[in-house]
Amino acid sequence: MAHPPVQDGLFERRVSFPDPDARSRLASLVGLDEHKSRLAKMLGLLVNPTGLEAWARRYHGSTASLLRPVLRRPPLVVLAGDVGSGKTELAETIGDQVARQEDIEITLLPLSLSARGQGRVGEMTQLIAQAFDYTAAEAGRLKSASGKARGAVILLIDEADALAQSREAAQMHHEDRAGVNALIRGINRLTADRLPAAVIMCTNRLSALDPAVRRRAADVLTFERPNDAQRRHALTQVFGELNWPASVIDGLVAATGPSATAKYGFTFSDIMQRLAPTIVLDAYPDRAIDPRRAIELVRSMTPTPPFQDRGA
Repeated sequence: MAHPPVQDGLFERRVSFPDPDARSRLASLVGLDEHKSRLAKMLGLLVNPTGLEAWARRYHGSTASLLRPVLRRPPLVVLAGDVGSGKTELAETIGDQVARQEDIEITLLPLSLSARGQGRVGEMTQLIAQAFDYTAAEAGRLKSASGKARGAVILLIDEADALAQSREAAQMHHEDRAGVNALIRGINRLTADRLPAAVIMCTNRLSALDPAVRRRAADVLTFERPNDAQRRHALTQVFGELNWPASVIDGLVAATGPSATAKYGFTFSDIMQRLAPTIVLDAYPDRAIDPRRAIELVRSMTPTPPFQDRGA
């Protein structure tokens, strides 16, 4: 299928689902089952609203008034919470689950931060408008008269507070205000046209988002740091093949949790992107990984400090 032309640099890349790598990444997000389910359901309804209608007829008879507010929600979800808690990873991979459950192709379009432009008058507004124009054009090709779309598009806006910051801020530049207005118009357009498209915003600063954007969110999913059980699952995924005694995993779980020096534990990204590589490279290439040494290395590391959302 031919795609409409898009300005270079507007999106970081283009990803199509289903995708085996995305499926593996999604499966590794432990402790987020409720978030996965809620997000997949909403995205699935965009693609196949007839599924909800069939469910309503089966269990409740004629319930058009019940379904109307569900089906008319803006196709916007906000993923908010601490750094390294899995927000962006979920946003980047959930399309695979939806593609498989609905048996269609999903396209992910991650908006580039260059969409802020270079500060020239009207530039950011134009770039945001172009992103929504492209998303709408792509989704429009997938809309079907039967009710089930032939596919869907996800527009991902990471670090959303950089583009959707509150217009109530006294120091906000008029160009930033215009950019937020363009973003809201884009969301309204996807809602009004009932297109098989969704917007996912990720932010560490929920309170910084413009109130009009937050009101339009069909759902706000909040992310926290992994608890003991979630860290145990993640650590077992990484080191389980080494067949260490359970006491070693227990030690790693304790060492990655809150301590006397840090009242907060490791994030998912701390475990996967810092801790695991450090332990592997410490042993490579001359020896096997020593579990006692692994625990020593963990205790020498400091977890990423929590992000302080001052306005929350």
